[in-house]
Amino acid sequence: MRPMQEPTYTHGAVAKTAVVLVNLGTPDAPTASAVRRYLKQFLSDPRVVEIPRAAWWFILNGIILPLRSRKSAAKYASIWTSEGSPLKLHTEKQAVLLRGYMGERGHDVQVAYAMRYGTPALPDVLAKLKADGCDRILILPAYPQYSGTTTASIFDAVFSHYTNIRNIPELRLVKHYHDHEAYIQALKKSVLAYWEMHARPDKLVMSFHGVPKRTLMLGDPYHCECHKTARLLAAELKLGLDQYIVTFQSRFGKAEWLQPYTAPTLVKLAKDGVRRVDVLCPGFTSDCLETLEEIAMEAKQDFLTAGGKEFHYIPCLNETPAWITALAEIAEQHLVGWPTMLTPMMREEAKMAAEASRERARLLGAGK
Repeated sequence: MRPMQEPTYTHGAVAKTAVVLVNLGTPDAPTASAVRRYLKQFLSDPRVVEIPRAAWWFILNGIILPLRSRKSAAKYASIWTSEGSPLKLHTEKQAVLLRGYMGERGHDVQVAYAMRYGTPALPDVLAKLKADGCDRILILPAYPQYSGTTTASIFDAVFSHYTNIRNIPELRLVKHYHDHEAYIQALKKSVLAYWEMHARPDKLVMSFHGVPKRTLMLGDPYHCECHKTARLLAAELKLGLDQYIVTFQSRFGKAEWLQPYTAPTLVKLAKDGVRRVDVLCPGFTSDCLETLEEIAMEAKQDFLTAGGKEFHYIPCLNETPAWITALAEIAEQHLVGWPTMLTPMMREEAKMAAEASRERARLLGAGK
């Protein structure tokens, strides 16, 4: 493979450092055609679907895409905002705030966001950072718990991109932060803030995205990391074993996935007489289809229809100050040894830039 053309080299140019916040992705619009493009890229990833390629090609293109695209588009339309995809908007705002906060903490780094599937595409973002003179890149997945189906797929995309690059930047990859103290504290503050306004539930349900059970049997640590996150958060919230439960959502296909499944669990809780449940999705750091539609709409209806009285969905971390602080701490720990510290004069400029970042994030939220 012939390497891509390198940017023009300038003698004396100072190499820059960048942090790339990478999320799963989202369709460009809540339409059948846009969703079909997105699903095709997503479900064609061998990390996501471990079925022989030839057989899966016919299943995907002959059955799933024709039948699922329109139904999924309707679901996306139910949570779409005037500014676009919630997941994309939250991820962009997190990146904007993270750059400002890193500057306040004394670091001269660029911060960009990218999507594993959809836009802005990870290879395009990496190419732009190279053109901007970034020779040190930290990849920060938006997934606290590692899985071969998510985090590893991001790493695949990074490595694949650089197979065609002659002058590869220095790379660092964040594998996971499921038990990072700042992440757990951000979750704790989010839950306690919600309970301060709405009181406590009879049961807290921590719903994580599901993966096929066979991945656990083959050595994927995702299941264990989800449960560790839940245990640490429950301890911080001073919850007994009877006050919370871990479940897994978003099952796809007929194979057995990690259990217990979220929707059937909520139905059982309602039938067992649990009046109020609060559902938190700790594995999602930005609200998206799986939280806003699958949980806050579908799961709510399941619980209430089965006899439950109150269903509360606790939003994702999104742009909460504690989460931006956690992101900065996670990034800092992986930047150690790289020359990112600002001079005193640059620090003052960074403070002003941070204020501008917060204002930009506010305007993004206002749709301006």
